[in-house]
This record gives sequence, C-alpha cells and structure tokens, in this order.
Amino acid sequence: MTVYYKGFPQSTREKKLNLVNLNQLEDEVKYVMPEAAYYYIASGSENEWTWRNNTQAFNHFQIVPRALTDRSNPSTDTTFMGMDLKTPVMISPIACNGISHAEAEVDVAKGAKAAGALYSMSTYANKSVEDVQKAVGESPRFFQLYLSKDWDFNRMVITDALKAGFSGFFLTVDATVSGYREANLRTHFTYPVPLAFFNKWSGGKGEGQSVAQMYASSAQKIGPEDIKKIKEIAGKDVPVFVKGVECAEDAFLAIGAGADGIVVSNHGGRQLDGAPATIDVLPEIAKEVHHSDHRIPIILDSGVRRGSHVFKALALGADLVGIGRPYLYGLALGGALGVESVIEQLNKELLIDMQLTGCKTIEDVKHAKIDHISYSADWGVSSTSPSVRKPYPVTKENQLEKDADSTDAESGASEHE
Repeated sequence: MTVYYKGFPQSTREKKLNLVNLNQLEDEVKYVMPEAAYYYIASGSENEWTWRNNTQAFNHFQIVPRALTDRSNPSTDTTFMGMDLKTPVMISPIACNGISHAEAEVDVAKGAKAAGALYSMSTYANKSVEDVQKAVGESPRFFQLYLSKDWDFNRMVITDALKAGFSGFFLTVDATVSGYREANLRTHFTYPVPLAFFNKWSGGKGEGQSVAQMYASSAQKIGPEDIKKIKEIAGKDVPVFVKGVECAEDAFLAIGAGADGIVVSNHGGRQLDGAPATIDVLPEIAKEVHHSDHRIPIILDSGVRRGSHVFKALALGADLVGIGRPYLYGLALGGALGVESVIEQLNKELLIDMQLTGCKTIEDVKHAKIDHISYSADWGVSSTSPSVRKPYPVTKENQLEKDADSTDAESGASEHE
C-alpha cells in the first residue's frame, strides 16, 4: 500500500471511503502521509486567519428552507462552458499531487471523471498532461497556469495542454510571490517528487525546491496584457479564466482584458493572510458581474467542506464550486476511488439541501433564498465529532443485552467509531 520515491513514501491505496463528513479526513490522512507533506496541505500563511475563516465564513449566510414546493428527486447535473457535468463540484488545481499518492494527478483525474466533475491540473503537477489524457480520454478538464518569466516555457505548457485535450485555462494571478507559510518552514518542506513540465524543460527542476523557490521562478508581474497573450497562443476560442479575484474591480479588469470567466479564490488561505473569506466577497462580485454588459461565469473555491457550502456559493452567484485539500486527503486514503468518494459526499449533502429548499435543479439553487444574519456563535462541529465527543458513560442500564446476535457487546456505539 506504499511505495517509495527516493525514500519518500507514497500511498498506493485504491478504495472507496466510508465517510460521515469531509472533516474526518484531515486526521485520518496523518496515518499515511509524512508530516511535512501533510502540513504542506493542511496549513495556511502566517497566522492562518484567512485559512480558518474561509470555512467558518460560510456560517455568515443561512439557507432558507422552503415548504409546499411540490418537488422531489433533485439532480446535481449541470452544464458549464458547453460541458455536461454530473455535479457543480469542481477539482481545483493543486501542485504536486504525488505527495498524496503515487498515481498523483492521474488518479485525481480518474476520480473526477467517475464523479462527472470538471477536473483541473496544475502547472506544478507530477504527472504529465499526456499521462492524464491517456488515463481519462476526453473527460472535461481545464489547465492551471503559473506564468513563468520565460514565455517560451509558457508557450510549451499551453501548447502541450491543448494537444492533451485540456479545453481551457485558469491563469493564477494571486501567487506572484509565495505567502509566508510558517508550517513549510518549520517542517523544511521541499517538493519531494519531480514536476513533469520542469523535467521536460530543464531535466529535473522542481524536485527538492521549496515553495518560495518555485514561485521565485514565476512571473512577479502579471497584468491584462498577459491574458491577451495567452489567448493569442491558445486561440481566441479557448476560454481563459482569471483565478485569484477577490474584488469587483479586478473582475472588471479581467473582463476588459478578454477573460472568459473568473475564479473567486484566495488560494485556500495560503497567500495573503488577512484577506477576506471568498464566500464573503462573492455576493458583491457576482452582483457587479451579473449586472454588467459582459456576464461571465464565476467559480468559487477556498474553504469548501460541506454540501451546504456548495449550495450557498451557487445561491450567492457561483456557477461551479471548487474543492482542494479534501480531495488530496481522499487521494491519499483511497486513490481515484477516494477522490470520487469525496465528491460523492458533497453531492449527498447537497441533494439533501436541495430537497429541503424545493430546488430540483442546480439552476433552481442559483435562485434560492439566502439570509445574512450575524450570530454570536458562528462556528461549531457536530456533537459526535471525535474532536469534541466525550466518552459515553457505560452503565448496567444503558448497555445492549449480550446475545449471539449482538454486534456490540460493550456500548452499542456507532459503527463509525
């Protein structure tokens, strides 16, 4: 279940996961992933305020239940940029998936395909775009661009991605320098597995480098002209989204430069600590964009852990909702099947929310009623979460009778324990 690359352990697990919720994965994955790799994923920049609040801020908005709707059997099917998808949940790009699993991006793409989700792949991927194409054929997928200072490199990446069946690009604009990631410094994290495009370009660059070193080789100046240049190389009909937008002003700059969409993202709280949670800025951005003369699609990511989070993001103006860390945990624990399990869990929760609000389609969700009420107790976990659950008392009166059919002679505790 484990292989080693120059001493670095990589999971080879391939199994469906028995999930109660996605939060459980963050602890379970520690048993199969080295500490430095784990904290590369499970951390943010500086004091990690933005990382924590990305998830907590979803509680700033409340889903209003609807009754007497005469509706049942909701569906998560949706369309996006001409692609038929089985879910509005999208795989956001993350570098170096090989820290989670030996099959890295290949298994993530397989899991996304099985779940009918849009997949996106990072410039800093371990596997090649050709590896992904061979594994998943013509399934829906976009490619994420970290622009290099060297446009010959950028041209190679764009051209190779298009040849390998990637139909659009996410231009990341919020990482012109690495955020101050203290967890990576404390654990001395460096990329332990080669990065495919850097191998092709320079024969090994990437492996053994820190996040800050990798970003230092990227473009520090990114402007509207870069969007135009990408479209010149890729072709005017190839969609280019700007990823890392957190205000309406930047959305309009992107639109003015010819962007075909935006991703409201703060890099999962890994860049500018103190930046607002993405769900908090989404309503204003969506309002401005939707009422402009150039209505473009909006994707939200950062902090998504629940089907209700997906519901709220869609209702507040997003067309798709991206996930990051949870699918890397699922990848480590179950490979492609683990990634599929993560998406299925979100879909399961989303369908419940849709039924309870009378939403039969994803388009209905986009018009659902959302309240914005401040509460003093803004965050909590389930009372049976292992992080807060206290041992249940064992008394003579509260135990199951011991007999041949009893499956739990001690306490009758949940089978999930």
